[in-house]
Amino acid sequence: MTQRTLIVSALVLGAGAACANASPFADFVIRDVGTQILPNTDYVPNGLEFIISAGGMKAALGSDNVNGSTVGSISRMAITRYDDAGRFNAGSGPAVAPYFNIWVTDGMGNFAVIANEPSNPSFSAFRTANPGGGFTYDFSMGDIANEPVQVYETPNGGFNSTNTWIHNLLGINGPLTFADVAGLTVMAPDAAYIMDGTNAVGSGAPRELGTNAAYGFNWVFGDTLTNYVSGQEGYVVAGALVVPAPGAAALLALGGLAGVRRRR
Repeated sequence: MTQRTLIVSALVLGAGAACANASPFADFVIRDVGTQILPNTDYVPNGLEFIISAGGMKAALGSDNVNGSTVGSISRMAITRYDDAGRFNAGSGPAVAPYFNIWVTDGMGNFAVIANEPSNPSFSAFRTANPGGGFTYDFSMGDIANEPVQVYETPNGGFNSTNTWIHNLLGINGPLTFADVAGLTVMAPDAAYIMDGTNAVGSGAPRELGTNAAYGFNWVFGDTLTNYVSGQEGYVVAGALVVPAPGAAALLALGGLAGVRRRR
């Protein structure tokens, strides 16, 4: 597989808007049965097309731009999709793709992946239709503070468990929101951790197939639903962005929300 690093300042976000606070992204395949990542200039000069031709397969755009930051201090996440999402059933995975994965750690050797649920109807509030077609996701952690969090790939917890080191650390025995996980640190494990079977990192974790290189923040295409495939044409995107906050204001705001939830 050929990996390309995308300097987002050269991409287009939304309908001709320039990308501020550019962050570098690399594209990579996670599961590879007919999965392709190709240049696509049909819509924008620097578009990429993610073709996911089989259920359960997936690929991603990954960035280390927010590594070392807390989840709550991510001030902006954005990506523009240009292909016709209307060809899929409204609210289905293919219609609302992509979703995002974030590797987090407690700094004591534990890692997990947290993610939004792309088929959650409430997430459509963060999607804006573009005049020329397609849509843009553009939001902050503050915007999605009350959205549910899925937890994956964590030892002693399993797939989307409510009994993980994250739940134990937060003292919450049940579903989580992004406000709850605001204080966790963004950081991907190294390849040795991912390859160690005792760490229970599954094949669907956001890491590059073959090298097991991983990035802290990832826009993910495919998977999550049995029929979550794009076929031909694939998902055509540009303007991938993730920006850490310049100060602690966002973290403090979300930390306050998390504290309220824990007290409840």
